[in-house]
Amino acid sequence: MSRCPAKRWLRDTELAGQGLHAMLDRLDFTGELWLSAGPGGWTFVTLPPACADQIRFFTGGRKGSAWGMVKVKARIGEAEWSTTIWPDKATGSFLLPVKAVVRKKEKIAAGDKVDVTLWLQVQPGF
Repeated sequence: MSRCPAKRWLRDTELAGQGLHAMLDRLDFTGELWLSAGPGGWTFVTLPPACADQIRFFTGGRKGSAWGMVKVKARIGEAEWSTTIWPDKATGSFLLPVKAVVRKKEKIAAGDKVDVTLWLQVQPGF
């Protein structure tokens, strides 16, 4: 699966004369589920650095409304849900929280690799 090739999408979009927004608001990647050590034991997927770069380009670097969070629609397998991705200072990327209902439906757990599709639910800032 691709790793959020923002530069390729930008080039292809310019060449095809299509709207940039329709290409850059979708991100596809593979990531590993991991369990946080903090209270509640949240489960996350860390977005690859190229995806974080694409999000920053798309939003024009402006921060989300709360602590830099960005609204997204997410898909893993057949499960789709609305959520926010959280900025992560440790990696310089974003974290996608994966709800228990999604993990149960898709029969996935911490340590599993999953194919993820995200659609940014914010206006472009470019």
